[in-house]
Amino acid sequence: MLEQDPITAAVNKYLGKFAIQLMHLVHVQPYDPQAPITRPFAMELLVFGLLLVFFLLVRFSLSVEKPGTIQQVAEMIHGFVSDQAESIVGPGSQRFVMFCTCVLLFILLGNLLGMVPGLLAPTSVPTVPLGVALLCWFYYHYYGLRANGFHYFRQFTGPMWQIAFMMLPIELISHLARILSLTVRLYANMFAGEEVTLVFFSLVPVGIPILFMILHLGVALIQAYIFMLLTMIYVSQAIAHEH
Repeated sequence: MLEQDPITAAVNKYLGKFAIQLMHLVHVQPYDPQAPITRPFAMELLVFGLLLVFFLLVRFSLSVEKPGTIQQVAEMIHGFVSDQAESIVGPGSQRFVMFCTCVLLFILLGNLLGMVPGLLAPTSVPTVPLGVALLCWFYYHYYGLRANGFHYFRQFTGPMWQIAFMMLPIELISHLARILSLTVRLYANMFAGEEVTLVFFSLVPVGIPILFMILHLGVALIQAYIFMLLTMIYVSQAIAHEH
């Protein structure tokens, strides 16, 4: 068994047997039976746990007369996402705010986790951005079908049936490329940022690496925002009605 960080070891200790049982149900053999839960997945569970605690604290500290700090932070995040959704999606955007907020916070916290010594940013592993990208991809197609019904598929064939045989593969590739675009953009930026910071920490332990950590923080914020923004754009295009 490979050496693990304390969090991954704890997750495997308490959830390892359950994970193996789930793998056996779908006929999948764990890579390491003694540690079936990988480090990136353990970091994802940590992000999920931190977000769950945050939401619970917000829920139980709600106050109209005396809003606390955590409530003000939550309201600021909600207001920011709502404003973005209103400007991009337009009327009826509030139903997408919850999902987009979760995407923003999950990616942001996942990005920032790598700045903590001993922890790994799950978004620096390609499978994690891919999973979030697939979720967003199915999400906007689902609401596109709900909003437009069968007419939603007309975007794949173009305005004229005579050129449908040309438009169909182009549109399919275009939509599938969105998954690749979301995945590679997030993964490449976070992986490169972590590697550059580690290299400079090994060469010059003090001073210069702090500048790269600040740069890495900026990249983490920007990439989380871009991912959420693109999700909103895809949703707005999917639910748009033909006039």
